[in-house]
Amino acid sequence: MIIYNITFKVDHESVEAWIEWQKQIHIPEMIATGCFYDHRFYELLEHEEEDGKTFVIQFYVNSKNDYDHYLKNFAPELKQKSAAKWNDHVISFRTLLQHVQ
Repeated sequence: MIIYNITFKVDHESVEAWIEWQKQIHIPEMIATGCFYDHRFYELLEHEEEDGKTFVIQFYVNSKNDYDHYLKNFAPELKQKSAAKWNDHVISFRTLLQHVQ
């Protein structure tokens, strides 16, 4: 199993609107690419900082080829839309994980 893991730091003023945007707009757009078959949305506990809350969204991918297809065909537009919407209210970093058996 491969997981596309995105960690977000969201400023306190934007948290509620950002969560709703993720649930209603962004996550459905990610799933609609056909590159991911499921997702999980987490809030880090015991980690709140003065400058915001931390969240993780994990998208489950069947293969590295599906992930590469996402990067080539969908990632630039979706990242740009997110950056335009949230500007410096949200910072993020991405990692690719593989399940170890």
